[in-house]
Amino acid sequence: MDRRGYQQYKQQSVGSMTPGELLLLLYDELVKRATMASIALGKGEFTAFEAAVDRCTDIINYLDETLDRQYPISHDLSRLYEYFTYQLGRIKIGRNKEELERLRPMLADLRDAFRAAEKSSAGNLGRGGQI
Repeated sequence: MDRRGYQQYKQQSVGSMTPGELLLLLYDELVKRATMASIALGKGEFTAFEAAVDRCTDIINYLDETLDRQYPISHDLSRLYEYFTYQLGRIKIGRNKEELERLRPMLADLRDAFRAAEKSSAGNLGRGGQI
């Protein structure tokens, strides 16, 4: 397979996404990596576990860095991201599956909330409304 064609396709796909779709893609990746961390930890694959946790932390840091601080909710989201980062650090150091399993649903719930908001805003735009 021609890797350049695939890379070009990926760039076009990402380049044509709305900001909301890109945000959901990041959250989907975050939840996926947290799940991968859980599976790897269960199998005793500590290198894969740590890599997955590190990727989760990178995604959360990126989400925090890209917040538009002019909105009050950004402060709350930043604090939530800070909590997630702290917990991921504890999970990684202690290889604590119980804490990881407690955190994973929180990440999924936040993703689902953003998904619902994206659907709602897309629906409003489709009916001529404004966000």
